Amino acid sequence: MNVLVAKNALDAERIAYTIIKERLAGKNAFVLGLATGSTPVGMYKMFKQDALDCRHVTSVNLDEYIGLGADHPQSYHHFMKERLFDEVPFKEHFLPQGDAPDAEKEAERYEQLVRSLGVDLQLLGIGENGHIAFNEPGTALDAKTHVTELTASTREANRRFFNELSDVPTHAITMGLDTIMNAREIVLVATGTRKAEAVHHMIEREPTVEWPATILQAHPSVTIVLDVEAASRCDDARQARGREAADRFFSIRTNA
Repeated sequence: MNVLVAKNALDAERIAYTIIKERLAGKNAFVLGLATGSTPVGMYKMFKQDALDCRHVTSVNLDEYIGLGADHPQSYHHFMKERLFDEVPFKEHFLPQGDAPDAEKEAERYEQLVRSLGVDLQLLGIGENGHIAFNEPGTALDAKTHVTELTASTREANRRFFNELSDVPTHAITMGLDTIMNAREIVLVATGTRKAEAVHHMIEREPTVEWPATILQAHPSVTIVLDVEAASRCDDARQARGREAADRFFSIRTNA
């Protein structure tokens, strides 16, 4: 794992956005895995501010709530349309269909789609309980795209996007851990003290299904971008190396 520790959340977002921007440059075709929730919002603003050329980019999103159609204001279809797709044209963009008549068949269809496209770079966040996408603790490491029941802590964390906790869906379709690990490159962003415990497990503890993000230790090309708060539970030496790595990242690009 390549760990970079930025001074603040904005700098962490800038690093992740810059990595994505550099990977897209000069390519005739690119498949970009996208995430939702609060983690990528700042980066999507940067896409729009830069008017980043994504006309050669096909995107695939990690997940979608079951029971919410694409037009529902809290669906991830709507989130992506509002936060990114309305202003930044992509070649194509795909998300699971949350209102599909058969969620299990939809998960199978989406798995086949993602595998057929092949993800060049996958953007991730991490949940407080260590989930990536909606792969909750206990998810099998070889899981493909599947229907998952959301834990109480995940529903509570997403409550702020809904009027009532009872409005938060109980299930979702999500890329599985094995699906995510099939991406050629992964960039994970985590900011804030609430993510510190999950980050500590992801980077410094033995891989376990109880902390799903620990599977990323086995991926050959992962960059973890943190702010100082998210890195606060990591050991002092790792924090220092991560800060130096972030400083080098900005220095190289400032002086280029």
